[in-house]
Amino acid sequence: MAVFFFPELRARVLLALAAAVLLLPARGADAQLSAGFYSASCPSVHSVVRQVMSQAVMNDTRTGAAVLRLFYHDCFVNGCDASLLLDDTPTTPGEKGAGPNAGGSTFGFDLVDTIKTQVEAACPGVVSCADILAIAVRDSVNLVRPLLYLHHNSASRTNTTPARDDFQLGGPSWAVPLGRRDATFPNSTGAATDLPGPDSDLPALVAAFAAKGLGSRDLAALSGAHTVGLARCARFRTRVYCDANVSPSFAAARQQACPASGAGDDALAPLDALTPDEFDNGYYRNLVAGAGLLHSDQELFNNGPLDAVVRLYSTNADAFSADFAASMIQLGNVAPLTGTSGEIRLDCRKVNS
Repeated sequence: MAVFFFPELRARVLLALAAAVLLLPARGADAQLSAGFYSASCPSVHSVVRQVMSQAVMNDTRTGAAVLRLFYHDCFVNGCDASLLLDDTPTTPGEKGAGPNAGGSTFGFDLVDTIKTQVEAACPGVVSCADILAIAVRDSVNLVRPLLYLHHNSASRTNTTPARDDFQLGGPSWAVPLGRRDATFPNSTGAATDLPGPDSDLPALVAAFAAKGLGSRDLAALSGAHTVGLARCARFRTRVYCDANVSPSFAAARQQACPASGAGDDALAPLDALTPDEFDNGYYRNLVAGAGLLHSDQELFNNGPLDAVVRLYSTNADAFSADFAASMIQLGNVAPLTGTSGEIRLDCRKVNS
């Protein structure tokens, strides 16, 4: 189960979990999410998901960021109901090719399929795709640093199996509220309109989060997911060539791989140039230095109302970890399907026939 690394983190996450149980904005019946939802029906679900995620992150360092993106983009459209995982059909376009999801910017669907297959083998027809994604995203955060550590230091290790203590080096962990059910239809229109883009200003970001019941502090904390992952030149070109609040040295470095026009749209750069392979507070230290990669990143620290929170996170990694874990619980509670609403998909890519 979850391991809480700091007393402050434990207190904040437990408060968020309690609030989630009391205030859950469920779209289904009166059922509520609970960390122990599968304790009797599928007690092995956490170990199954974690095993697959451990191997996936070790094999591809981008996996953690990819799963984080899937979870965010799913919850912001229709709520946390796995609607993003549905493939297009001849009559219904899915969310995968709409808005910010287009062009392959979201990936990791095959990994979710792999997890689903193994969970189904252990507990047929019990665990929703939405809950699998919620557990996987917790593990992607918690595992991202130790497995990268092992990858970069593999030459000095005779055994590539992570030691138990290595798993205490990653990002925060939390008890994941469970009991979601899966949507029976996607919302491609919502995918095109509800997800804030890389050029969004602070008022637009605050409004987009508020529409999902999330506050400005949630915005600040959840944006810290950009401590891992990459962005395409097309997403940050305007930032490094046109923004006035960008560090000149940082802009010059990014411009080397991202020409002002023409080819190069697909050139990649780390969202966190300080510690791109660790789930830590380097993202906020970048912002304080004027080195946020995306315009929407730097908007959090631009002589505005979130400057104080960014400064706090940049100097206090424990505060960031605590708030991030609590806000991830809140994000996971955005309009889930519960009770008898929706279904438990047998294949995450299509509704049950």
